[in-house]
Amino acid sequence: MSDKKKVVLIGTNGIPASYGGIETLAEYLARDLNEYYDLYCYCSKTPKEKQLETYRNTKLIYSRWKANGWQSIFFDGSTILKSLRKHDVLVVLGCSCPPALFFKVFTHKHIVLNAIGGKETEKVRGLKLFGKIEIAIKKWMEGLQAKYADFVIIDNAANVETFEKKHHVDVLLAEYGGDHAMAEPVTPEMVKKYPFLKVQYDVTVSRAQEDMNIHMVIEAYKQVPERKVVIISNWQKSEYGQKLYAENFNKYPNIILLNAIYDQKELNTIRSNASLYLHTHSMCGTAPSLVEAMYLDLPVICFKVPTNMETTEGKSVYFETANELVNVLKGLDETTLMRLKTDLNEIALRRYNWKRISDIYKGCIDKCIEKQEKK
Repeated sequence: MSDKKKVVLIGTNGIPASYGGIETLAEYLARDLNEYYDLYCYCSKTPKEKQLETYRNTKLIYSRWKANGWQSIFFDGSTILKSLRKHDVLVVLGCSCPPALFFKVFTHKHIVLNAIGGKETEKVRGLKLFGKIEIAIKKWMEGLQAKYADFVIIDNAANVETFEKKHHVDVLLAEYGGDHAMAEPVTPEMVKKYPFLKVQYDVTVSRAQEDMNIHMVIEAYKQVPERKVVIISNWQKSEYGQKLYAENFNKYPNIILLNAIYDQKELNTIRSNASLYLHTHSMCGTAPSLVEAMYLDLPVICFKVPTNMETTEGKSVYFETANELVNVLKGLDETTLMRLKTDLNEIALRRYNWKRISDIYKGCIDKCIEKQEKK
C-alpha cells in the first residue's frame, strides 16, 4: 500500500482536457504532481464506454452529475463531500457549491483553492432579468470559498490585492501555462477546408459573450476592409452570439465567422499561421487563450483592462473602443508587429510554463500535508 498522501483534483470536467483552460490546468497538474502523491481526479458524467481508469498516472473518478450547467451544484457538492472523507488534500479548481466546503471542519482535511478570477462575480451568465441575484450569489459563494480554503490561488496579479482586502486572506499568484500550444504547418487538406489560410489574416478566439467584445471587432473590421479577420466562437450558445452571427455571416468579404473548433491541432493551425491575434476579453483573469497566443509567437493586441495589461506586462498594444481598434489596425507596421512578437513571446517563455505553475500548487499541497502531520 502506498504511503503517499491522497490528493484529489476537483471542480472541473476532468481529464483528458477537452473543454477549456481550467481543465488544461488540471491535466498539467496531473502530469507534474503524480510522482509525489496518490493523485485522483473527479470527472464529469461520461458514458461508460468512454471512461478511463487512469490518465497521466492519475486515477479518474466519474460523477453521476455533469460538471456544467445546473448540475454543477450537485457535481461539486457531492465530489467535495466524498473527497473530504477519502482524500488528504483537495485541490479545488472551481466550485459551484461552496457550502460543502464547510464540512472540512469535521474532517480536518485541507483545501487548496483556485479562486474565481477576473470579474467573474460580475458576469451574468443566465437571464439578465435575474442578473443582480446571480451576481449576489456569486459574491456570497466567493466569500465562502475564501473562508474555508487553506490556500487561495488567484490567476492574475491585478486581482490579488482586491481579493485580499475583500476577504482578509493571503493570496498566492499562479497563472496558466501556454507551452502546450504547438505551431502547426498549413497542409493542403487544411487549405481545402479553410481557404483563407492561403492569404494574410488576423484571428480572435472567444466565447460568444458580451464581455468578449466580438461586436467591437466586427465593427472595426468593417472600417478596415484591407485586413481580413477570422473570428472563432460558439455563436449559438447565447442570444448575443446568435444575433451577431445572423447579422454578419457571409456579409463582409474580410470578416470570416467560424463555429467553435475543439480539435486542438486544427485550432493551432489557424492561430499559429495568423498575422495578428486579437485578445478581446474584458472580464477575465489571466486568459489561457492570450497566454497560448503569446507562446505561439504571435503579435497580440488586447482590450485595455488591468488583467490583460498585467498578463502582457504592458508591452502589447491596447484599445477600448471600436474606433481605437480601427486606429490601431491602420497604424500597424512590420516594426511594431515584430516588437510585439518578440516581447510577448519572451514573457510567455519566462512566466507561462506549466512546470513553474505546478510547483506553486505543489508548495501549497506540501504545506497542507505538513499541517496534517503536526496534528
